Amino acid sequence: MHAITISEPGGPEALVWEEVPDPVPAEGEVLVEVVAGAVNRADIMQRMGFYDPPPGASPYPGLECSGRIAAIGPGVSGWAVGDEVCALLSGGGYAEKVAVPAGQLLPVPEGLELRQAAALPEVVCTVWSNVFMISHLRPGETLLVHGGSSGIGTMAIQLAKAVGAKVAVTAGTKEKLDQCAELGADILINYREQDFVQEMERATDGAGADVILDNMGAKYLDRNVRTLAVNGRLAIIGLQGGVKGELNIGALLGKRAAISATSLRARPLGEKAAIVAAVREHVWPLIAAGHVRPVVDREIPMSDASAAHRVVEESGHIGKVLLVVG
Repeated sequence: MHAITISEPGGPEALVWEEVPDPVPAEGEVLVEVVAGAVNRADIMQRMGFYDPPPGASPYPGLECSGRIAAIGPGVSGWAVGDEVCALLSGGGYAEKVAVPAGQLLPVPEGLELRQAAALPEVVCTVWSNVFMISHLRPGETLLVHGGSSGIGTMAIQLAKAVGAKVAVTAGTKEKLDQCAELGADILINYREQDFVQEMERATDGAGADVILDNMGAKYLDRNVRTLAVNGRLAIIGLQGGVKGELNIGALLGKRAAISATSLRARPLGEKAAIVAAVREHVWPLIAAGHVRPVVDREIPMSDASAAHRVVEESGHIGKVLLVVG
């Protein structure tokens, strides 16, 4: 098969499409013939040498894919060769084939094309686990999403609206904010021109955000805490703004607030399987009913993954950039 390899960390040119050995499904795994994958910020960090795959994972980048089951490993039941699926991965999605633990497989939702399903696993599992399983967003509460036009952001808007929450977003251009509004966002904040702390205070009559989904880390830590409502929950899922920040514990105590920080990739198989099962139960019916959909900016041949990385690094896209095999 062919896969995207990284011989040395570097820029997009470090991604090379070359022939490699086929993976073999181990106990509890299936082999998926990949139709499409999707680009995530974690892939860019891996390419640059800052985010190695977990022990035992595929060395190739790619945290999600869609395709058809080509082979079934020992100990797997409930799936058959030929099934159309999408999958949450620890790596290996930038390839023509990938071995996947059966607990991380999902059927392609009704009404969705197989290629488009590649845009779902990582973002849906990230949003559902952080916003709902950990932060317990409830109907009538307010969710603030930083990077509202990203793959994560566009999914978070839709899922929050589907459960009856109010949604605020930050983004850097009018075009991106307009797209967020079309998806249902109620409060639109241009972070290049506006202070999100002040805008959230004004828009919520001083109440603040009950849940904040943050991809920035250190840069936004103090302002996020100030923006939280009483009993608010801050969920940190990214470090685009740095890893070390100063936390005003007094402000956190005063609001009886909580901070969580998670990633999906290195979680144990059992935890990933539990998240995937929850997503299948709660989110898949929303997609089948047309209430939630993946937002795909463009499709690029997987062999030209370097071009896809450039698009994502320039942040000119809205939603997900897909890598298509063939």
